[in-house]
Amino acid sequence: MMVPQNHQQTLLNQLREITGTTDIQLLQQALQVSNGDLAEAVAFLTEKNAKVPQQDETTYYQTSQVASDRYISVGSQADTNVIDLTGDDKDDLQRAIALSLEESSRAFRETGITDEEQAISRVLEASIAENKASLKRTHTEVWSDSPNPHDRKRIDNCPVGLKNVGNTCWFSAVIQSLFNLLEFQRLVLNYSPPARVHDLPRNQKEHRNLPFMQELRNLFSLMVGSKRKYVDPSRAVEILKDAFKSTESQQQDVSEFTHKLLDWLEDAFQMKAEEDREGEKPKNPMVELFYGRFLAVGVLEGKKFENTEMFGQYPLQVNGFKDLHECLEAAMIEGEIESLHSAENSARSGQEHWFTELPPVLTFELSRFEFNQALGRPEKIHNKLEFPSMLYMDRYMDRNREITRIKREEIRRLKEHLTVLQQRLERYLSYGSGPKRFPLADVLQYAMEFASSKPVCTSPVEDIDSSAPPGGTTGQQLPPPSTADQDTLPPQESSCPASGPTAAPAAAQQQRVPIHKPFTQSRLPPDLPMHPAPRHITEEELRVLEGCLHRWRSEVENDTRDLQGSITRIHRTIELMYSDKSMMQVPYRLHAVLVHEGQANAGHYWAYIYDPHQRCWMKYNDISVTKSSWEELVRDSFGGYRNASAYCLMYINDKKPFLIEEEFDKETGQILSGMDKLPPDLKQYVKEDNELFDKEIEEWDTLQTRKAQQEKLALTAAAATAAASPMSIECSPPDNTVPQQDPEYMEQPSPTNDSKHLQEDTERAISRAAAEQEDRSPEALLNAAIKLEYARLLRFAQEDTTPENDYRLQHIIVYFIQNQAPKKILERTLLTQFADRNLAFDERCKSIMNVARAKLDLIKPEEVNMDEYEIWHQDYRNFRETTIYMVTGLELFQKTSYVEALMYLIYSYQYNKELLSKGLYRGHDEELLGHYRRECLLKLNEQAATMFESGEEPEVTTGLGIMNELVVPCIPLLLVHDTEKDLLAVEDMRNRWCSYLGQEMESNLQEKLTDFLPKLLDCSTEIKSFHDPPKLPLYSTLELCERFSRIMAALGRVPTAGR
Repeated sequence: MMVPQNHQQTLLNQLREITGTTDIQLLQQALQVSNGDLAEAVAFLTEKNAKVPQQDETTYYQTSQVASDRYISVGSQADTNVIDLTGDDKDDLQRAIALSLEESSRAFRETGITDEEQAISRVLEASIAENKASLKRTHTEVWSDSPNPHDRKRIDNCPVGLKNVGNTCWFSAVIQSLFNLLEFQRLVLNYSPPARVHDLPRNQKEHRNLPFMQELRNLFSLMVGSKRKYVDPSRAVEILKDAFKSTESQQQDVSEFTHKLLDWLEDAFQMKAEEDREGEKPKNPMVELFYGRFLAVGVLEGKKFENTEMFGQYPLQVNGFKDLHECLEAAMIEGEIESLHSAENSARSGQEHWFTELPPVLTFELSRFEFNQALGRPEKIHNKLEFPSMLYMDRYMDRNREITRIKREEIRRLKEHLTVLQQRLERYLSYGSGPKRFPLADVLQYAMEFASSKPVCTSPVEDIDSSAPPGGTTGQQLPPPSTADQDTLPPQESSCPASGPTAAPAAAQQQRVPIHKPFTQSRLPPDLPMHPAPRHITEEELRVLEGCLHRWRSEVENDTRDLQGSITRIHRTIELMYSDKSMMQVPYRLHAVLVHEGQANAGHYWAYIYDPHQRCWMKYNDISVTKSSWEELVRDSFGGYRNASAYCLMYINDKKPFLIEEEFDKETGQILSGMDKLPPDLKQYVKEDNELFDKEIEEWDTLQTRKAQQEKLALTAAAATAAASPMSIECSPPDNTVPQQDPEYMEQPSPTNDSKHLQEDTERAISRAAAEQEDRSPEALLNAAIKLEYARLLRFAQEDTTPENDYRLQHIIVYFIQNQAPKKILERTLLTQFADRNLAFDERCKSIMNVARAKLDLIKPEEVNMDEYEIWHQDYRNFRETTIYMVTGLELFQKTSYVEALMYLIYSYQYNKELLSKGLYRGHDEELLGHYRRECLLKLNEQAATMFESGEEPEVTTGLGIMNELVVPCIPLLLVHDTEKDLLAVEDMRNRWCSYLGQEMESNLQEKLTDFLPKLLDCSTEIKSFHDPPKLPLYSTLELCERFSRIMAALGRVPTAGR
């Protein structure tokens, strides 16, 4: 079968993304062997990869230097420093950590001088090697259920979540969207296999689809009636994964999965429809629900044609469009279509699509990936694309073809006119012939201001002391002349002979200048007016020039307003082009939005689904189901804000309420809910599962009661023993038998959440170790798990991340690696993680925990300096606290709560500076914190000055209070380090208040200003008084990472060009 060229390129891109293979010849060979079948091609490549000699797991820790200082190369066999970590020797583990630290330290010190393409190549090789290695790994445990079943109990009738059983968030997002279509839910729950299914399946489709349908029915029934907060979809997922024939660790494409799912459902219902038909053409409910038809009308090489085609999910390109209607308009017209409407046919080719029949459920695929030819891999498009909650499809219907063409032609004409008007407006708003352009009205205003300025009599360079050093930074600075000195100057030096009466005001203006820049002694005070002025101008010249400039400026402003008004009216006309009732007869309401966060090769999916009964949006994120809002949906789905954006939109026909209406009991007329929805076989299935869960809860409660009784008996026995042997308390145990305390970083500042977070990481490492380790003894599993956990954290430490992702916040080991902590500190910290008592909910984890605690007890005081150990952990606690100050301050700043934000930003900057004094990776970006500390003070200064200018007593008092209590005490902090941007900010703040001197104001305001200015102008860098640090909010590690990522993404790139 010949594959079209453009389609072949699409398949090549998909194959490259799915398998990680970059060999073009191998990809093309796979397509040829499979005759263009994507699933067969993937199977061919994965089988071929599985035969490639795999990297020895003993080289897992091995790193080699590459150009980028945070990438690691996997599997280099040439390195002679390979350490065998398959044994239980603790010294080997220490040497491995030491070698890794040495390699990472060297990588951090080296500058990136290697060719960039070579670095990218090595990273891709590492990715491919990791992909190959994953083929022989067993299934990893993604979720660790809480041992307490009460934590997993469904509350009331809350929607049931789906457990992520290994990169299956794509499954959860799609299934939840379909499950909440109640018509679809009913079809699945009430599906009964054909009668002949009891015989052997006749073909591969029946052998595969019918078991899947049964598992889907089981899953839906649990989602309806389970007592669990979330359920396990493993059985249905495994059948699907077999069909994909890809590795378990591969992130599946959500659109590919949805296509596959609908194909299977269509086949399953088609079998049933064919069995039930009575001489009529069978009706497939899946086709009727999800498939529509469009008419392709076009011209091919001058010949007209019309074809009717069926469609399911309708693909739309995102790049280059701002909203959904623009995407649809572009998708409905292909090529040059002028000849479609002309009397004579030319050689041009093109076509239009017109919907003849829309499905009740209309699904749009938003194509947010494109292939980067330079890098040889797909990349995600993060552009913003808006879509409405109510979509009217009338303009795309075949029955409205003629009126739509008329309206499209009108819109085209309006847009042409709009372009001309915008070009004309641009000439007014960007006037000039040089590289810098300015609004013409402002240019005329500046010319008027220059002409009307008071004339000066001297050159701007005549009165500057040529002997003074440049910038006045060295040497003795001359004091500004006093008023008395100026009064004794000769006439020719103190007045302008040709200017008449205008000279005196100019001299008077110059006499008030010494207050300028009162805080610095490094610059000469200027002796010139604030603005340049003409040397000579007569009153007649000024009158004529002012008249012309004023008239021209008015004309320009009127022209600009007219142009802007015309542009606004055209925009409004285009927006309302389809708003008449005749074009609002096919309404589709947004039902679900599937969101993808990440890049083209990896990421996470979740869904926003509208609940028509509660009239709110719900967020379905694997096991978590929470109430949401349209605002949150917009933020996460439109794109352009961060790496999250809508990937699939599901609209439903608003005139077909049966799609989302509950079913009624035919006898009682009551709404069917819960178990009443289910057919008898599924009722029994859910009942049995609920009984198992009830039994689990009962066993847990019994176990907890027994434990409580045992602890009570143990305490009683201990008290009796102590009473019988009162002297035994004098015999203290040796130092190395003292019970080990968990470091505080493990449980601060929110012990429950952080402990659970670390516990899940630890249990994942143990599960992987158990799957990969032949020796299942607790000590062997502990060593293997520590190696895996360390390797994972080492990758984080060496990864080149974006500002939104700081892996140091996720784990203390990442912080330690980046700051080159001693290997003994690393080893003890990792052992402490595995010695956590919270691991003791099953025998395997309990035994590993006991071994880890025993190893900690065996560490001698001379092996690990506990003072140094505590200093490192205290440094990490300080780093977390600094981060909380920073995040809280930046969040408040974003909310314009500048008063509340200031102290958080001040303390985060001070504490961060202390951290950075110990090393480059000890803290956060100093420039970013300095910028927002400075900006916060400037915003407060602006607020206070505005309040003072109001003249109202309460406002004036509040404004001066802000200055005296917040701004003035912080000024020494900006002056102490003598950075240029901070000095300029202080200069701006002081100049704002000094500008009030000499202005007319009420006597009480003048008195307040006179009292306040000396405090503001104090040049001392001594910090006289300061507020106590604000109270820190309690954040768990996950909360802190999410808040940090959110605020950094909102802030965007760190300002580098100053204010």
